[in-house]
Amino acid sequence: MRTPRTGRILSVVLALLGIQLTWLISPAWACGCGAMVVDPAQRIAVSDEESVLRWDGRQEQIVMRLTVTGDARDAAWIMPVPHRATVRLGDPAVFDQLARAVAPVHRVRHHFWPQDGDWPFDDRAAGAAAGAPAPGAAVGVVGRQRLGPFDVARLTATDPAALATWLHANGFTLPARLRTALAPYVAEHWEYVAVRLAPGTAGTALHGALDPLHLTFAADRAVYPMRLSRLAATPQSLGLYVLAAHRMEPATAIGGLPPRTVYAGRLTAPGGALGTLARGTPYLTALTQRFPRPARISGDHELRRAASDTPVQQVVHEDELDRVAGVPAWLLTAGGLAVLLAGALAALAVRHARRPVPPPPPLAPPPPLA
Repeated sequence: MRTPRTGRILSVVLALLGIQLTWLISPAWACGCGAMVVDPAQRIAVSDEESVLRWDGRQEQIVMRLTVTGDARDAAWIMPVPHRATVRLGDPAVFDQLARAVAPVHRVRHHFWPQDGDWPFDDRAAGAAAGAPAPGAAVGVVGRQRLGPFDVARLTATDPAALATWLHANGFTLPARLRTALAPYVAEHWEYVAVRLAPGTAGTALHGALDPLHLTFAADRAVYPMRLSRLAATPQSLGLYVLAAHRMEPATAIGGLPPRTVYAGRLTAPGGALGTLARGTPYLTALTQRFPRPARISGDHELRRAASDTPVQQVVHEDELDRVAGVPAWLLTAGGLAVLLAGALAALAVRHARRPVPPPPPLAPPPPLA
């Protein structure tokens, strides 16, 4: 017999799946959280998602932070994981350190002739700015905890039909498309981390950057859950930091555009939150990828060691016009050439003026008259 407390727990957990239908028609980001869910009468959007995956060959950790906007007073998401996971709050400072670590290098590139934005081709005159269940149970809750603004539950299901029946018994409807998307996870005996987001003050809408969540689970391969993102109706974007012993790369594009490595390199004594997370996995790879047609997403991202540990660093060139004492070099050169030309012309003129004029030929007297 289910106790009232158990019923409340199940309701909290299952709200995560039942409301996913709303997310399917909302703008979304490709994310391991699977989907942000919210009451149909309210609105929420994930304006930014940051994730870092750490894998040491035996264990995987994922730290994830969402930035949300909208008028929803509570929302939820669910993330599939291949093994039983532990969950705790993450340190937001790790993302600041990662951003600094992968920041592009700025280099100045000089040019002689003026380009757009340089005088006389600037537009200043126009006023423009420069410029894991009880044995035998089909569905179960294996743990629940309160972490800051999060109510976290870990859910298991041994078949999609049982999961759908359980959801229905608790007042939620599992959309057919979502049931199909979850089937591979159930078949592979994955579990789910179900999280309910609640603001710190009753009646306050969720807004801004939420506290990061830090998940840890056993993993003999590095995997980033992506399958649920195929349900999205809008193009998806993925940005992912990967910490490992070597440079990492996705095994396939899983239906998106070719993944792009925007940074790769060994961290040198980073310290702080990043230093703690990266201990034993000193090589950082930053990946980005776009999914113009999410329905083509064919599975989860499996990450493998790249062929080499060749570093990658973005370089941003800042073009500057060559100057001498603040004056554009081209202008001085052009002015100098003009002066030289004028001088040469003047010299020619003077030389021509000083050239002696030959006397006219003598006049012969007229012949005598007959």
